Amino acid sequence: MSYSLTIEPIGEQINVEEGQTILQAALRQGVWLPFACGHGTCATCKIQVVEGDVDIGDASPFALMDGERDEGKVLACCATLQSDAVIEADIDVDDDFEGYPVEDYVATVTRIVTLSPTIKGVHLKLDRPMTFQAGQYINLVLPGIEGSRAFSLANPPSRADEVELHIRLVEGGAATTHVHQQLKAGDQLSLSGPYGQYFVRRSQPGDLIFIAGGSGLSSPQSMILDLLEQGDTRQMTLFQGARNRAELYNHDLFQGLAAKHSNFTYVPALSQAEKDDQWAGFCGYVHEAAREHFGGRFAGNKAYLCGPPPMIDSAISALMQGRLFERDIFMERFFTAADGAEETTRSALFKKI
Repeated sequence: MSYSLTIEPIGEQINVEEGQTILQAALRQGVWLPFACGHGTCATCKIQVVEGDVDIGDASPFALMDGERDEGKVLACCATLQSDAVIEADIDVDDDFEGYPVEDYVATVTRIVTLSPTIKGVHLKLDRPMTFQAGQYINLVLPGIEGSRAFSLANPPSRADEVELHIRLVEGGAATTHVHQQLKAGDQLSLSGPYGQYFVRRSQPGDLIFIAGGSGLSSPQSMILDLLEQGDTRQMTLFQGARNRAELYNHDLFQGLAAKHSNFTYVPALSQAEKDDQWAGFCGYVHEAAREHFGGRFAGNKAYLCGPPPMIDSAISALMQGRLFERDIFMERFFTAADGAEETTRSALFKKI
């Protein structure tokens, strides 16, 4: 049995199967509703029920207060329909968003590459191609691990049948420990995607700045490879931050791209460069490298940030001091156990600031 759901203010109508959450139904029919945790605890997916009967499900009392429940508010990630319904959601309509439906895939591990002492490159052959926008992510299910984990796609959309993930080992993280210590070529995994609204706004003018830290390089890598493949002529500058030379992975890849494409510039930065690194590049934090390269003036650019929260916050501050505004900056934050959140990146909210 299914119910009809109308989503305002966009007027989109979708079908919701019995027992399926509103969020699941929307994403699988190409309608993006804002969400973050996906488990009823963060309140990002809060919506207003206008008409119809809706079961609130297992929503946290802290994320959905009693007064809000009385007003007809629910969390899309928990709520299920009991009749046809109409809801109002805070949807930021973006003309550049392709809205590809979320689907389920079976993937086979083809190879695992050591990118750095803490990051593995995991390559997965899908049972069929996945259509996605560069910068989006998938939810990966690992054997014996409860729930799913979100990882950004590092490959461009042109390589749609074999995806590449960059997975950093998180101390105490069951999922990333499994990837680093047990996962092997030939293993079969389940995943779903694509998710997220972190992608290049192609219709917006301006040159492009990418600032990445750690395994946050994955999304910018996908974006840059896609833009260059498509023949985009805008100037693109990638600032890649790492602690030391050993952690600065895919350095040769981006040096090669910079040598081949006159509109692409690569600026790596090491925050804890050791004397034995024989490092002749920038020494300091990645946002400092960006500030130095542009002379503290970023106006006229669009910036895409991807990495841990401290890096993101520092980069935002530097960019805004250099005359970029909220509308010019897009970001993807990685929350891990080290950041005091869940044990690994969990369905991060990809959005404009």
